[in-house]
Amino acid sequence: MKFKISVPVETIKPYEAGKPLKELEREYNITNAVKLASNENSLGFSPRVTEAVKAALSRMNRYPEPVAHGLCKLLAERFRVGVGNIVLGNGSDDIIALLAHGFLNAGDEAVMPRPSFLMYEISVKTAKGVAINVPLNDYTTDLDGIVNRVGPRTKMVFVTNPFNPTGSTITRGQFFAFSKKVPRDVIIVVDEAYIEFVRDKAVFNSLDDPLKDPRVVTLRTFSKAYGLAGFRIGYGIMDREVAEILNRIRQPFNVNTLAQVAAEAAVQDEVFLSKSIQITHDGIDYLRSELTKMNLAPLPTQSNFMMVDLRTDATKIFKEMLGKGVIVRSMKSYGFDTFLRVSAGTKEENKIFIKALKQVLAKK
Repeated sequence: MKFKISVPVETIKPYEAGKPLKELEREYNITNAVKLASNENSLGFSPRVTEAVKAALSRMNRYPEPVAHGLCKLLAERFRVGVGNIVLGNGSDDIIALLAHGFLNAGDEAVMPRPSFLMYEISVKTAKGVAINVPLNDYTTDLDGIVNRVGPRTKMVFVTNPFNPTGSTITRGQFFAFSKKVPRDVIIVVDEAYIEFVRDKAVFNSLDDPLKDPRVVTLRTFSKAYGLAGFRIGYGIMDREVAEILNRIRQPFNVNTLAQVAAEAAVQDEVFLSKSIQITHDGIDYLRSELTKMNLAPLPTQSNFMMVDLRTDATKIFKEMLGKGVIVRSMKSYGFDTFLRVSAGTKEENKIFIKALKQVLAKK
């Protein structure tokens, strides 16, 4: 018997995650591989997280807190919002799906940059909505292009700041000019997964003045700067009425107990967070310097990763790098055939990447 799948789902391109370390080591029969493909925190997470998780293991026979009051209270205090303005998710992509299913009817539109985080489009399509893609303008989000594609059926727009995969940013002036042109009944989803790494003070940060605009939904994650990617926890800060809709439809235990206690411990260790951010900045500066010395062209970035133009088929370079135990990301699936994306790792990991890249390019 052949089952008919949803028409929107037929058009979905599956999300491709970065190659896991263990898979690479098995495939190439190597050890101590270096993964700089998924914008993770190579430093790991705060020691407080380890302590908190160990203490929580004895109660894993119980369901998680459905709201995680301790974590929500900490976030509310930090960002000067109410607990009722916060929605937790199994990663921020969980909240993206909740937004799509909570506010899109069949045929409603959501406008987004192209390329960008694939879960925007997947979530919109599985909610029977229509994803409207706006190409980048010189590796940056085309805000005017997004506004121009807003129509009578548009219910939300997505912007990512800093932008993945290029690392570009939106300034405060650019965002406010953009938001004035967006209709009052359109939700503006601002994905700030990498905002902790920003050094340029001109970059728009939606939580500098939270909830001033009820259309703005801020997405944040503990996967990047806090190093909790494996725990899967993110959060959204938004108008209370929007939060109530998402809480109405989310799974009651969508964030597991260990993720909740890990995030609560991580958010309280500001010393470790500062250390992680500084190591990332040092890594980005080192990578930029070395790549420039190699006459390559890394793009400007305010994140924990950068895209670099190799001026040759980057997929071939990516595959040869795998053989040397280094995982980076080919940007061919994003439409950038000559680019690699590399995350900043530890000092040693960054050196291994540069050495391997020099060896591979020397053959060309």
